[in-house]
Parts: sequence; structure tokens; C-alpha cells
Amino acid sequence: MSIKKPLLIEVGVEELPAIPLIKILDQIEKSWKSILERYRLKSSFNFYYTPRRLVLEHKGIPIKQPNSTIEFFGPPKDIAVRDGIITKAGEGFAKRCGVEFSEIKTVKRGDREVLYYKREERGRDTESILEEMLKEWIGSMNFGKSMRWGDNSFEFIRPVRWLQVRLGDKIVNIELFGIKSSNRTHLHRMVSFDSVEVSDISEYKSILLNGKVVLSQIEREQIVLESLEQIEREHNVKIERDKALLKEVVAITENPKALLGRFDKQFLELPKEVIIASMKEHQRYFPVFKNGELDSSFVFVSNGVTDDYSKIIKGNERVLKPRLSDALFFYHNDLKRGLITNGLESITFIDGLGSLIDKIEREKYIAKELATLYIDRLREETKRDKSELLELIEEAITLAKADLTTEMVYEFTELQGVMGYYYAKALGKDRLVCSAIKEQYYPVGENSPLPSSLFSAIIAISIKLDTLIGLFSIGKIPTGSKDPFALRRAVNGIIRVVERFDLEFNIDNILNRTSNLYREYNREQLKNFILERLKKALRVNPSIITAVLSSGERDINRIIKKVKALNSRVTKDKFSIFKRVANISKDIDLEKELIVDISLFKRDIERELYTKYLEIISKDYSGYGEKLEALFGLGELLNRYFDEVLVHSEDIALRANRQNTIALIYKAFLDIADIKYISL
Repeated sequence: MSIKKPLLIEVGVEELPAIPLIKILDQIEKSWKSILERYRLKSSFNFYYTPRRLVLEHKGIPIKQPNSTIEFFGPPKDIAVRDGIITKAGEGFAKRCGVEFSEIKTVKRGDREVLYYKREERGRDTESILEEMLKEWIGSMNFGKSMRWGDNSFEFIRPVRWLQVRLGDKIVNIELFGIKSSNRTHLHRMVSFDSVEVSDISEYKSILLNGKVVLSQIEREQIVLESLEQIEREHNVKIERDKALLKEVVAITENPKALLGRFDKQFLELPKEVIIASMKEHQRYFPVFKNGELDSSFVFVSNGVTDDYSKIIKGNERVLKPRLSDALFFYHNDLKRGLITNGLESITFIDGLGSLIDKIEREKYIAKELATLYIDRLREETKRDKSELLELIEEAITLAKADLTTEMVYEFTELQGVMGYYYAKALGKDRLVCSAIKEQYYPVGENSPLPSSLFSAIIAISIKLDTLIGLFSIGKIPTGSKDPFALRRAVNGIIRVVERFDLEFNIDNILNRTSNLYREYNREQLKNFILERLKKALRVNPSIITAVLSSGERDINRIIKKVKALNSRVTKDKFSIFKRVANISKDIDLEKELIVDISLFKRDIERELYTKYLEIISKDYSGYGEKLEALFGLGELLNRYFDEVLVHSEDIALRANRQNTIALIYKAFLDIADIKYISL
């Protein structure tokens, strides 16, 4: 059993930027775990981070690698040695093993005798390999950007200022970024600028805590959450828990404390999204709500060390005021200007697809085509007539991009669409138009909100469709993991909206209706791209999706329904009999009329099965699931049929009659799926 000792590694840095750090946190831990495994020092550890340090803590790590046996297998002996002469293949193998060829042995591998060499490798002391392990770990951290400092040639995300590498009671002699390992660390800046000694690594955490540094990010997050709850109780308010913002404040604090600040109520004239964006984006503040409405207060997380936080609160209030004043100024200017499209003609959408005005014109066409397709449902939902609806569709598309030239969206680009909604509302535009402008980009992510109405859904789909088809028409097609124009997300959004509103959406039909808007492009390539995204979105056995697509179905909504209906009913034990049906039918021409002559039935089960089949195909079904239930209900009869009836009879007439009976059942499935492609 190997001897273990505690290990502490602390890399002290100047303040780490939160976002780049958060993005690679998982990778940092996985990298060290991988290094431990490769160096044969596998052991559990904790990874901690604060703005000023990256820390690895092992309660126990082996003080030495275990001995290992390395085996080398080479080319066959008859290739390595010919006519008693060592070939280049044999020499190369010996060189790879680092020995003379005379030391190489042979072993039987499969049916051939191959060259073989075994080397015993003694494990190295952990202390002697920690430096190379640590350098490999640091080198694996890809923050995106790095910097140099002083006269040094090395790079890291921020300058490294101190280093601790302690194995048991020993300081390991390591140098990293020109810094030698010591037994000293740094406390919170507001406690001391000087380093302090850590005489024993068991005291490390308590020394930091006494120095106002909470090492564990999990503990810091818990402190923040508990203080948020305390503020809610004391002030009878609700604080929005933004997970991304919470991660940020945890990453930039060592001594977190949530505090409540206030701003002038006059700023509540601003749309709440503007206030929230201003607080979150620039200040990392949490918005506060009271009675369901945004309150004139905010919560921030201080990293200070003081007995009196009043000055810190006032300082944050003072910083927020000019930002909200600027926002209010922009808002009033935009309201005076109105929601106009002037200027959009000079903004290029993408080279090859014209200006934003050109994009708007294409979107209008698509939206009207979709509105016509769904006009009956639109009229029923909105209680408006066709001509009014088409006018509103055109107005919504026309104004959807108008807020891009406003001062507010220039300052807060993430509020495009949202500000258009407020400006359209202020101008007295129809509520359908206002909502459609606000929801034009919905859904923006996998779990984000969908459009609230069919009217808004048509606008959202039209905008995504134009982007998708347009970019394919100029060859801007995603490759591998690269998707700079988020076309995969656009397709995912269309799929979610189509399913949510139960829309007819035949890909071939839609692409045909819009083909005149774009230059010639490979439609099959775009169709396959859409279907590939659909496969990933459905997350079921891929063969079930293939079976549905092989039936010729190209309506996204129907594909989804058929796949879900089939997936919930296909099980290995019940499906095997239908796989046999598919195998028997594979060589039969289904295009010709399949005639079954009941006078040729020799057994009762033949009549029972055929009668049940006729009964099933004569019915109308409320959905694909109900029809599949009926068809799969033939399973018991089919089992009896195959037990009692020889399908491939020597009698040609009987064989054809029985094959046609089975083929008709197979063909009945084809309206939903080609079951021969299903594999379980």
C-alpha cells in the first residue's frame, strides 16, 4: 500500500477576469485529473479559486509513482527477420524500445508470431515530477487571451505573484513564471499587502479565513445566497437570482457581502429591461422587485472589509446614477424621434444579401406566405379579417429592425426588439405588432421563452427562415463545430415554434414558396441540414427518425408527432414480429396492386388476420398514436400466423397470396414510417 501525504498547490495571481475563468473552470479540474492519471498518481483533490489564487488541495497523494510494466508489440517475426537478416522494420522496433535487437523476444499474437519487448519502469518520487505536472496543468489553461509582464517572455492570463507547493511538511523546490515556491501566502488586500507565513499546510484555510479570504467558491456562493435571503426578509422584497451573475460575483470576491442600495424613483420611468441591463452589464447588480414590480433599489456584492458599509453603499449608488441618467436621456430622445427605418438602408446585413432594408423586404414576403398558409387559424385567434392581418404582418416586419438605429439599442445591443416593443407601444401601434417586435428573436436558446401568439410566431419564423436560406444561398454554411451565424440555433428555434403552435410546415413547400427571393442554392443540402437538427432535437433512437423520414415525410410537425408516437410504442419484445413483416415485404413491389384472394386461405388464422387488417385500415384515427396502437395490435395474430402458415409455400399462388397479405400490413405502416429501418 503506497504512502500518501497531503499536497497543497497555490498559484497566486493578480485579479483574474471573471468571465474567462468561469468559461474554463470544468476544463481546469479535468486537466489536473487527467494529469494525475497519466502520471500514475490518481487521487482525489479539491480545486478552489478566488480572484487572486488558483488552488489544488490533496488530502493525500502517493509520494511515489507505482512501478509499471510497459509492453511493446512489434511487426511479425517473418517481416522483421528475413533470411537471417534483420530488416528495417526489426531495427525500427528495437530503436523504439531503446535496446539492441538481441534483447527483443517474440510472442504469439493471434495466429502470428510477433516481436515483443517488456520493460520494467520504476516509479519516480512525486516530489521530483511535480514541477513538470504543474507546468503542464498551467499550460492547459486556455483563457483566450494572455499577457506578459516585466521583462519576462512567458505568458499567462494575469501576472503570477507568489507560489506555494507543499508536500507534507516540505516546501517543494519548484519555479514557475520566475517565482520560486515558498511557504507564504497573501490575505485579503484590505487586511494586508504583505505576505504571511503558512507554517503548516493544515493551517492554510484558517489563516486565509482570518485574513478575510473565503477560499471555497461553494462557501462564497452560499454566503451570497444567505445574505440575499436576509435582505429579502428584512425589506419584504424579492431579489432576482441570475445564475450567471451569481457565478461572476463569486469569482470576483474573496470576502462577499450582499448589500442593498437605492436609486431615484424617477428612473422607474425607464423600461425595466433598461434598468436591469444597466445594473447587470455595467455594475454586476441584482435587480430587486416589490409586489411583482421592479423596485427603486438594487443589491450588490461587496468584496470590502469594514465595520461600516454605508460609504460602500453610497459609492455604488453614486456610480449607478449617471448610468441611469444617460439611459433616461437616450430614452426620451428615442421617443421624440419615433420608430422609423431611416438609416437601415445603409446598414449591410451580410455581404451578398444586401442591406437590412433588403432583408426586411424578403421577410415581409415570407411572413405573408406563412400568414396565408395559416390564415384560418390567425383569423380565429385574433378575430381580425385577412386584409387587416396581412397589413399588420407587414407593419410588424417593417418596424422589427427599426430600433437598431436608436440611441438606447446602440448603448444596450441586447435590448434590440425589446426597445422596439416599448417605442411601438408609445406610438400606439396595435398590440399584435408590439408583441411581435418584442418576440421576433424568440426563442433565443434551448429553454428560453417562445412567442406568445401565432401572429408573433409567424414573424419569428420568417426572420429565422430568411437568415437561414439567405446564408445558404451565398455559401455561408456551418462546418463542423463552426457556426458563426448561429444557423443551427435558428433551425432549433423554428422547430420549437412549429411544434408549440402545431403548424403545418412542409420543408419542400416552404422552400418552393421562397425560392424566388434568393440566388440558386443547393436545396437538398439545406433540407438535410434542417433534418439533421431535427434528429438532434428529438433525442430518440436515431433509427426511429430514419424510419419516419424514409416514409417520405417532410413536414416538421408531422415528423415530430410520428417519431414521438412511434418511439413511445416500439419495444424490443413486441417489435420483433414486425421486423419479420418488414423482411418478408422487402422484395415485394409495393407500387403495384397487392391482391389477396380469400378463396386461397387454407387456415382460419389467415382469414382472422386479413379481416382484422381490413377493419384497421377502414377506420379514421384521431392521431398517429391511435393508428399505431391498432397496427401493433396485430402482433398476437401475426405470431399465430407465422406459427401456423408457411408464407414461402412451394405453391406459387399460395406464396404470392400470403406475401401480399404480409406486405399490405407493412404498407399500412408506411403512412407513418418505414419500419424496416427500425433497429432496437
